[in-house]
Amino acid sequence: MSEPSRCQWCGTDSQYVAYHDEEWGVPVRDDVALFSKLILDTFQSGLSWLVVLRKRAAILEVMDDLNPRRLATWDTSRIEQAIVDERIIRNRAKIEAAVHNAGCFMEIEQSGLSFSDLLWSHVGGKTIVNRRTWECELPGFTPESESMARDLKSRGFKWTGPTVCYAFMQAVGMVNDHRVECFRWKACC
Repeated sequence: MSEPSRCQWCGTDSQYVAYHDEEWGVPVRDDVALFSKLILDTFQSGLSWLVVLRKRAAILEVMDDLNPRRLATWDTSRIEQAIVDERIIRNRAKIEAAVHNAGCFMEIEQSGLSFSDLLWSHVGGKTIVNRRTWECELPGFTPESESMARDLKSRGFKWTGPTVCYAFMQAVGMVNDHRVECFRWKACC
């Protein structure tokens, strides 16, 4: 049996292929799951997604599953413990930003807003379905990701620029950027 047609970016690495086939572009609406994914995308900044993917299990283990309600309680000693753990991406600024952003998440939640509704509002509450045939057509950011980045920045978030926001939007199904020929395109519409 032949392999299904996929987006070329996932290559042949089994972890990358599984991520493409099972997660990338699938709409996520849960507040905590969205926060966790956003933080993983901030960790990607300057790195390949495959690096983050290979360290994801350890990051989740070390950093309280990236649950904002738990991360928001971290103190300096917890941050220092994470920074010395060789299994994760040990970038102090990114780890500190994750803890800081958890506090921002808590402020949103305490104000009565849904983090999911807030983020999805930047795409009108539904997936933007693109009809790309070549991956070179993928932009680094869009007006929607710029809007999300501005909104998050106004709420105090760090490391959430328009490029990070666009990668996040693709990953959580706010934007369907699977190639039309990819077997996942229709499923993610």
